[in-house]
Amino acid sequence: MAEAHLARARVATQSRPLREIVTEVLRQQIEDGDYAPGDQLPTEPVLVSRFGYSRTVIREAIAALRADGLVDSRHGVGVFVIGPKRPSAELELFRQATDKISDIIEELELRIGVEVEAAGLAAMRASPAQEAEILSLVDEFRERVERGEPTDEADFAFHMAIAKATNNTRFQTFLEHIGKRIIPRVKFRTVMGGVDPLPNRDRIILKEHEAVGDAISGRDPDGAREAMRHHLQGGIKRYRALTRVRPTEKID
Repeated sequence: MAEAHLARARVATQSRPLREIVTEVLRQQIEDGDYAPGDQLPTEPVLVSRFGYSRTVIREAIAALRADGLVDSRHGVGVFVIGPKRPSAELELFRQATDKISDIIEELELRIGVEVEAAGLAAMRASPAQEAEILSLVDEFRERVERGEPTDEADFAFHMAIAKATNNTRFQTFLEHIGKRIIPRVKFRTVMGGVDPLPNRDRIILKEHEAVGDAISGRDPDGAREAMRHHLQGGIKRYRALTRVRPTEKID
């Protein structure tokens, strides 16, 4: 069964990052019931052998599954399946795919209330290792933009790293429950048949991430809050502009 999933994923996703292929196969196995809640996933060496990819790829795939609330890592024990499970009603609004601009704008407004303060706390509390992780994810986003690769995973990882750097687990738990669907284009693209409604905004987002990362690294909580507010409000402006653009026009 696993081999069939892997073969289909490799054929259908040859242009996608390897970690996305692994994530898709494991997620499908969990959804199909091959791994039930409470089951332990195969060890890292076994997954490396099965997929033929590096340890780094396997770890990134597991991290993506953990961010989506499908698995939980127990230090020194292994990785165990949690889901799939129905999200709570409070978080359902983030998980539902939508093509309504108003829904996405409202979600971004809610994120402002959480992530602006998270950025400020991260600037005050981040350990050197957490600060380095945030800056490395800015670099990863930049490299993906330069190579013309998808940036969804790097975008979500950046916001997760900031949540972790608050050293308040509530912020991390909030984003982990929501998963990468919190990134508006992930949801919007789902209902648009794979079409990205804002195809030219990665470099703008990169500059916004750089500003947030620089403020956190500079231990400037007010600057970090303002940079995160600018970033999320920029998203609101970009999606709001979609309602005023004719089909032949583009949004930068």
